[in-house]
Amino acid sequence: MKFLLSAISSFFLLIGDEDPYVVILGITQDGGYPQAGCIKSCCKDLWGVNSKKVSCIGIVDPPSKKSWMVDSTPDFPEQYHILKEHHQSKIEGIFLTHAHMGHYTGLLNFGKEVMGSNKISVFTMPKMKLFLTNNAPWSQLIKINNIELIPIFKDREIQLNSHLIIEPILVPHRDEFSETVGFKIMGSKKSLVYIPDIDKWNVWERDIIKIILNNDFILIDGTFYANNEIPNRDMSMIPHPFITESMELFSTLNTINRNKVYFIHLNHTNPAIKNNSAAFNRIRSKRFNIAQEGQKFNL
Repeated sequence: MKFLLSAISSFFLLIGDEDPYVVILGITQDGGYPQAGCIKSCCKDLWGVNSKKVSCIGIVDPPSKKSWMVDSTPDFPEQYHILKEHHQSKIEGIFLTHAHMGHYTGLLNFGKEVMGSNKISVFTMPKMKLFLTNNAPWSQLIKINNIELIPIFKDREIQLNSHLIIEPILVPHRDEFSETVGFKIMGSKKSLVYIPDIDKWNVWERDIIKIILNNDFILIDGTFYANNEIPNRDMSMIPHPFITESMELFSTLNTINRNKVYFIHLNHTNPAIKNNSAAFNRIRSKRFNIAQEGQKFNL
């Protein structure tokens, strides 16, 4: 009987290991943690000790040993290495959310000065495609076939394979150079929504509560914990939903649905970026989560 139970457990473990999944490759805002030039208490003692990478996720399909990245960050070299070596996958392409520095500048690594890649697929919304096509050095990557731009469109599904689908979700954000999207990633069993950047929830045409209820995992903008986090700055000029605002908005959710929510894209000033800080513990006490590098979400 013990042998039979062990065999059954091993069988289901094997099946679970073959499920596609999303892995978190970074959790910080565009400037990383610690951030360049910061000598304040949030960063000054972290150099070479406890750094965290810029927000990025990988989509991994173990049966085919293929993967895709959402965004190409300044930490691309390490994130690429993790996805390729630690998750034993071949990177098939990059999906871009928008043209802010933490989300596309890692594309430079595909150029002739570094990897010299051949037609890596880069999935872009229409304005993002124009921005890359019309501006150097990105235009050179296209011209010499280091990357190949693949157009995507809001609310239109892209079939990655027989059991993985990704769909761009248009969101309001400071769109100086391109539109901004999040992504819904669907496996055969579960779905995950990734929105690292958005302005305020009340300016979005969609209902974030319904999105939480209708999906299994929600990775959303947690850039700032609360107002007045950055001294001498008018934070209305850098709109993001404060974590405190989001928790209040989500306060009607039950525990099951609160547990779906993971805050990501944390600024270096955000006190919740430190595990077991007062802000971190308050978020957990409210039954929400802070995303952590290396976390996996089976789809």
